[in-house]
Amino acid sequence: MDTEFDPVKDEANIAKHGISLTRAVELAGVIIVEDTRFAEDRYRLYGTIDGIPHCAAVTIRGTAVRVINLRRAHAKELRRHGW
Repeated sequence: MDTEFDPVKDEANIAKHGISLTRAVELAGVIIVEDTRFAEDRYRLYGTIDGIPHCAAVTIRGTAVRVINLRRAHAKELRRHGW
């Protein structure tokens, strides 16, 4: 499955969170959680990048995973999802 993202959103994500959306493909040991707060199907992916827990917000568009956001995961989220 391919990944895609908005290049403008990638620049904003780098400025805000210090990491490019391109790195979402590097998530290891992923836990997938459905995010039901939105009209479209969205998912939160929790995993590690360089040994550091991260969270990616994604949606499925056709045959591609569209990365919406990528940031370090919060301790509260990790506890909630059994990390």
